[in-house]
Amino acid sequence: MESITSANVACGFHAGDPGAMRQTIALARDRGVAVGAHPGFPDLVGFGRREMKATPSEVEDFVLYQVAALAGMAHAQGVRLQHVKAHGALYNMACKDRALAGAIARAVAAFDRSLILFGLPNSELLRAGEAAGLPVAAEVFADRAYEPDGSLVSRTKPGSVMHDAAAVVHRAVRMVKEQQVVAIDGSTLALRTDTICLHGDTPGAAQLAKQIRAGLEKAGIEVKPLRYS
Repeated sequence: MESITSANVACGFHAGDPGAMRQTIALARDRGVAVGAHPGFPDLVGFGRREMKATPSEVEDFVLYQVAALAGMAHAQGVRLQHVKAHGALYNMACKDRALAGAIARAVAAFDRSLILFGLPNSELLRAGEAAGLPVAAEVFADRAYEPDGSLVSRTKPGSVMHDAAAVVHRAVRMVKEQQVVAIDGSTLALRTDTICLHGDTPGAAQLAKQIRAGLEKAGIEVKPLRYS
């Protein structure tokens, strides 16, 4: 919490429970960190990283349910949600699937049209958010490898998660300064960068977050929650 400006909080479907949700919101509030809902597939065993066959209607329902649950927890502690960022397989599928993207955007818009919807740059998810009248943020990943088409390399492939701290910091700075990233095949991708994601379950994530923040600030980049950008 000391290193980040926005926190994606799991809502109980792929991870978390009411106690963890409440405690995480309190930690974020006390440290001035913005809170966002992190809805995923109902898949605790697979941590939401396995693709599931769900209809757009089902996705719309369970995303709305999760956002509302976290918003209620947040409201009880005097916190208003800043954003919604889908998790894992749901996120990756919705970035490419127009119907799923639309379902997520409708769920968010039905609850609160001021919530910022996160998605990969130039993805169906961002387009759906814009079509639904939501503010959107193009999200890049500091610790994940990219395919040449701008999607994330599957976690089933070697090298999908980056562990070299110096390389991750250098790449994060380049993403912001140059709006570029090098894909797994060596090609250079142009990508809009509004917010940088770092996975909390990556080994050493807390220290890596600290290093990334220090690297960004050393490069003259002001780091702050999106709502106040």
